[in-house]
Amino acid sequence: MIGMSQARRRDFPLLIYDGDCSFCKFWIEYWKSVTEARISYAPYQEVAGEFPQIPVSTFQAAVQLVDPDGTVFSGAEAVFRSLAAAPEKRWLIWCYTHLPGFRGASNRVYGFVARHRGAFYRFTRVLWGDHLERPCHTLTRSLFVRLLGLTYLIAFWSWFIQVRGLIGSDGILPADRFLQAVHADMGSKAYFLLPTLAWLHPSEWFVLLLTGAGIVCAVPLALGFASVPNLFLLWLLYLSQVSIGRDFMEFQWDILLLEAGFLSIFFVSGRSISGRPALRPSVAIIWLFRWLVFRVFFLSGLVKLLSRDVSWRNLTALSFHYETQPIPNFVAWYMYQMPMWFHKFSTAAVLLVELAAPFLIFGPRRFRIGAAYVLVLLQVLILLTGNYCFFNLLTIVLCLTLFDDAFWKNLLPRAVSNYLSTPTADQSRTPSKRFALAALALVLLAVSLIQIALRIGLEVPHEWVRLTRPLEPYYITNTYGLFAVMTTRRPEIVIEGSNNGREWATYEFKYKAGDLHRMPPWVAPYQPRLDWQMWFAALSNYRNDPWFVDLVIRLLQGSRPVLGLLEKNPFPDHPPRYIRAILYDYRFTSPKERRSSGNWWARAYSGIYLPPVSLK
Repeated sequence: MIGMSQARRRDFPLLIYDGDCSFCKFWIEYWKSVTEARISYAPYQEVAGEFPQIPVSTFQAAVQLVDPDGTVFSGAEAVFRSLAAAPEKRWLIWCYTHLPGFRGASNRVYGFVARHRGAFYRFTRVLWGDHLERPCHTLTRSLFVRLLGLTYLIAFWSWFIQVRGLIGSDGILPADRFLQAVHADMGSKAYFLLPTLAWLHPSEWFVLLLTGAGIVCAVPLALGFASVPNLFLLWLLYLSQVSIGRDFMEFQWDILLLEAGFLSIFFVSGRSISGRPALRPSVAIIWLFRWLVFRVFFLSGLVKLLSRDVSWRNLTALSFHYETQPIPNFVAWYMYQMPMWFHKFSTAAVLLVELAAPFLIFGPRRFRIGAAYVLVLLQVLILLTGNYCFFNLLTIVLCLTLFDDAFWKNLLPRAVSNYLSTPTADQSRTPSKRFALAALALVLLAVSLIQIALRIGLEVPHEWVRLTRPLEPYYITNTYGLFAVMTTRRPEIVIEGSNNGREWATYEFKYKAGDLHRMPPWVAPYQPRLDWQMWFAALSNYRNDPWFVDLVIRLLQGSRPVLGLLEKNPFPDHPPRYIRAILYDYRFTSPKERRSSGNWWARAYSGIYLPPVSLK
């Protein structure tokens, strides 16, 4: 034993601790997993005789680190120097030796904890459990990239089957004409302000080609084959569509997918997730994902309070939500019938989850996993009661980064976890790569903090804001917050056509509220983007939504791609001479009304949205 200890001291630093202290042994096991073979460990009860110059009382008071050259460090400094053997922990000893006040504060905290080790041991077990080890996220990464690939696949496929009617040459907002107009107005600046591969060939077929390429790239990612080039191409292809999709690509889940997709480029460490060894997931990127989860949820709760909306403040918001959301499903009809006390309780629960649970993300492991359970449950409930496209799926995928491999190994069958596990390379990242990731994390954190400050109305120096402007077209960091103001009524636009100006026939949409007898459909994770925009248009007027006039023009022209977005074209032989838009107030029927009429909806005339128009 003596010879072996001396060999350890000769080759590696030796950390000596109190072998009778449960608190010490608990944390020593964690430090072993962090520093691996670069530090040796031994209780003083076994090796104190080799260091007669160190009194036993010193061993009992604090851990001691003995360098191979015989230099001894004690207490907090010993801990930080030991952890510095792990590259991601070296910042601690840098702060200890360079940051004013850090040394003194660390020594005082260490001394206080050392004098109350029994209480802190019990406290530690409550927060971290019976065992603590270095968190590993290779299983988490494997699950994440597969589900991100599935999300990309859904997003690209959903867009692909609608793109001709929305932004095609005969669509509502033709992308080719838009790009030509932007270039004529801005010149070469347009390439940076509107980043899209469609500049290579501004045409409908090329936009379709880019969308199809996104589908092709998403398939291997969903199957677990991920690489930096593939993830970068997926992000660039989706950015290309968002940049030219205008009103039809302005949704928060689109920019959330872009931000998540951008971070995922650095998550795979430049290696294949399946087939070849990959480096351990970067701690900096893991925490950027967690910061993204925090922003998505906390800002969603914060904007509800800052809006001063009465329905959120008196906890009645969900009594309106199920009926007035953009595209309700049939479950929403049943939820709407629940008593008011249930709606108030649910509203309070939503606010509590969105405002409080995100802070647990930055706490100990048990708190973080508890927060993940609550946040995922909230998304599942939203998914069950509304058609929010791929937003709920994407948010749940992001919540996976709150878990570690130990969680998945306890949850999944061994065969599944073995299949998902991927080989990890032994080598660490080079200092330059670690510095680059840290710099990226600091830049994204700084920009997101500026965006949050602006969102909540704080004063930010103009110079800081100006520095963030060049990043805005790329959506690599964003602000979020859904339903800041709850809509309390449901206006719906009904478009009608006529050949004589007296007899009118209705254009039926596929998914939005229209036919009173039709059951509210379940369409998520697919997004019918025209139907969604019709909900927003009904809350305003056609002058504020010029795309609506373009829609009417296309219907008067009989555009086949646009008519393909609708459920029913009442003029199959030739387009009508006139079109008008009527506004109705829709509401869910009561159970009694539904039993007597069979209708899911009831409506009342509200007024003219667009008076009769014709191409002439």
